[in-house]
Amino acid sequence: MTTQKQTAPTEPALRVLAVAGSLNSDSVTRVVVREAARRLATLGCTVDLLDLLQEPLPLYNPDTSHDAPAYALLQGRVERADVVLLGTPDYHGSISSAMKNFLDHFWREFAGKLFATIVASHEKGLTVTEHLRTVARQCYAWTLPYGVSFVGEEDLKDGKVSGAELAGRLEMMTRDIAIYGRLLAAQRRADLASTEPGFLARLR
Repeated sequence: MTTQKQTAPTEPALRVLAVAGSLNSDSVTRVVVREAARRLATLGCTVDLLDLLQEPLPLYNPDTSHDAPAYALLQGRVERADVVLLGTPDYHGSISSAMKNFLDHFWREFAGKLFATIVASHEKGLTVTEHLRTVARQCYAWTLPYGVSFVGEEDLKDGKVSGAELAGRLEMMTRDIAIYGRLLAAQRRADLASTEPGFLARLR
């Protein structure tokens, strides 16, 4: 009698939507978001980069935006993501208008997912990070307990991350996204398939 070796089911790759929320053609935010995306890919994540300069969204209008031709495609990308990585410049202590406009388009699609934040700021980006965390809370999403902030002229050179401190913070963040993102994504799938009460029950 022969026995077949049982193989454990393969865990799906963690899907990360990385959003570059700057419309500046020479954006330092875009550089760092792309570097984070590269690092996440080396950790086995599937990364979808949404550059709002290359893929601009019309101003959110609750009466018309959900019927716009491009909305369904973007909604699908957001729904498929397990983690949302948000990169924005610090504009007057808050997020860019492009980032706010993107976030305004969605709510249910963010629920139960992990948010991670990157902020280009001369002021440590504390209020900007808190504004992004507020959006996450209002959308029933989780956030990492910290954000990454940086100063372009100090941490970048020739369009690449050059500062050792920023590189170290990105290494920590991408590692934590990969670890905690998988844990939360697995629990989210389980909660959606369950009949138990919980804050994701409304999405079943």
